[in-house]
Amino acid sequence: MKLYCLSSDASKPCFVLSFKELLIMLDCGLSAHSVLNFLPLPPVPSTRLASLPNYTPPHVNDPLLEGELKECCGRVFVDSIPEFCPPLDKVVDFSQLDVILISNYTCMMALPFITEETGFKGQVYATEPTLQIGRFYLEELSEWVSSCGSSSGAAKRWKELVHLLPPPLALAARPRAWRRLFSPAALARALSRVRVVGYDERVDIYGALDATAVSSGFCLGSANWVLRSAHEKVAYVSGSSTLTTHPRPINQAALRGADLLVLAALTQTPAHNPDHMLGDLCVHATVTLRAGGSVLCPVYPSGVLYDLLECLSAHLEGAGLAHVPLYVVSPVADSSLAYSNILAEWVSVGKQARVYLPEEPFPHAALVRAGRLKHARSLHDDAFSADFRQPCVVFCGHPSLRFGAAVHLVELWANNPAHAIIFTEPDFPYVEALAPFQPLSMKAFHCPIDTSLNYSQANKLVRELRPRELALPEQYAGGGARPHISADAPTVVVRRGAARSLSVRRRAARATLCGALAARATPRELRAGLRAAPLSAALRVRDARLELVAPPGPAPAPAPRLHWSALDVEALVRALTREGVTEARVEASADGCIVHLPRHDTLVHVERHATHVFCEGRADVRQALRRAIASCLPHI
Repeated sequence: MKLYCLSSDASKPCFVLSFKELLIMLDCGLSAHSVLNFLPLPPVPSTRLASLPNYTPPHVNDPLLEGELKECCGRVFVDSIPEFCPPLDKVVDFSQLDVILISNYTCMMALPFITEETGFKGQVYATEPTLQIGRFYLEELSEWVSSCGSSSGAAKRWKELVHLLPPPLALAARPRAWRRLFSPAALARALSRVRVVGYDERVDIYGALDATAVSSGFCLGSANWVLRSAHEKVAYVSGSSTLTTHPRPINQAALRGADLLVLAALTQTPAHNPDHMLGDLCVHATVTLRAGGSVLCPVYPSGVLYDLLECLSAHLEGAGLAHVPLYVVSPVADSSLAYSNILAEWVSVGKQARVYLPEEPFPHAALVRAGRLKHARSLHDDAFSADFRQPCVVFCGHPSLRFGAAVHLVELWANNPAHAIIFTEPDFPYVEALAPFQPLSMKAFHCPIDTSLNYSQANKLVRELRPRELALPEQYAGGGARPHISADAPTVVVRRGAARSLSVRRRAARATLCGALAARATPRELRAGLRAAPLSAALRVRDARLELVAPPGPAPAPAPRLHWSALDVEALVRALTREGVTEARVEASADGCIVHLPRHDTLVHVERHATHVFCEGRADVRQALRRAIASCLPHI
């Protein structure tokens, strides 16, 4: 068994497991940190961004580089359509992948890079919320980039001269491997390949093993995967949470006792408590709104957004600010908010109970009916523009501030210190996200909310699950004497582009017996619960299934008798007497008995697990010994 790591971002993992002649991809996360090196794509043309001065490295006179780089407050950015860092495509041939298992919608953004134009012919499995909300994420991103991409070129020359550029651009990892976002058509084809599964549903993977999705407690539909064969068990834990939030709680029982535990997607902000960050956000928003300013929260269209709407609306109502409107601006805002309230199967018990009252699991439907929450596809919608009033709270994307409605609002409010922007998504450093908008007068607050397992919780979980072997990305192995994640079991650390052999070995396999051989066999009970019969068979392997069939050619000769059990010495002496071999003397030894036949120059050394015959006599004596011993042993 081997494990390949194709991603450098442990929070957006992509592994490939070689297991029972199958190649199984575990998640296909898309690293978006590369977009921070690009200028934003504003929904409407920005005079400020267009007027930024060009940058040329010292002592470089390359006309092909002209206009590709811009400078803003001492930082150099690429003036082009932002590019992403997909999983490595040279380590594993994607056309040979048999199956892709997706744990949650934040770890499927690279799916079109894996399945389209690569010869991929396998199956993709995910839960229904993962598929639908992942579709929202991907469609939103695709629409933002495609709607603004025509105004920006495709800068390439800077990648040849990256070593001459100032940091952090000079420190960019493998920029030649970065790729522009997929087309809407490729996205639709990739999503059509996904097969929906439910929690605890066993999926047969080409007859070689079963895959089961179990709740991970991180977000709606998030799952950990358990792979089982007849003799091996592998658990993949990605994006899990032990906190009490809106998703169904984590199922730990299904993960216990695995031969291999692969751990990924732990918290990106281990020093920040999610509950404290949520409280800080409500306080910062309240203070800003009371001072007459508006609040911008660059967020994804699902996930933590549901909790933010629920907690912030209740906090504002308690603070006497119930009249402040809440806006959600996204191309998929309507679908995301509506879809979340029909997912009763995937939410916590408390929210499931509200469905049967009947009430919506989430309060944002009631906020919409009361007029406190409004949503729109874009800032330019006529209905949204007519109703828009300040002060307000606006939830829109993208958290990187490189595309989406958030870009325009930051440009609009940047010079007003009364306004505030609050970062809640942990995927991007907020200082780097704001770098193209400097100098900035509006207040910026960092309240990252990441409910994934922190290092303490992960260590506790690993101790409870008791795996025989642990595999994790190098970011979690730590350094020095105190690693982030430690376990009593052997630990395998994997890094991007590397393949590591695992200690799990196939020592046995389960096979079926064809009907003809089964009818021919006459099992005999060896002991309670164990029956056996000798067989002469051929092994047939087809679709990863093993079957014992009758061997080709003429009918085989009768199978020889197979003897077992310890030898009874008294019965042996009687049997020798019946064969005409007399005058046997029995002597005790340290590890059994010795039967001495002096007339025939023969010794029979009887031990508990073996019988040794030392015979220098005639052939008829040896045959008599053989018959006597065989008559004293049970056989099949």
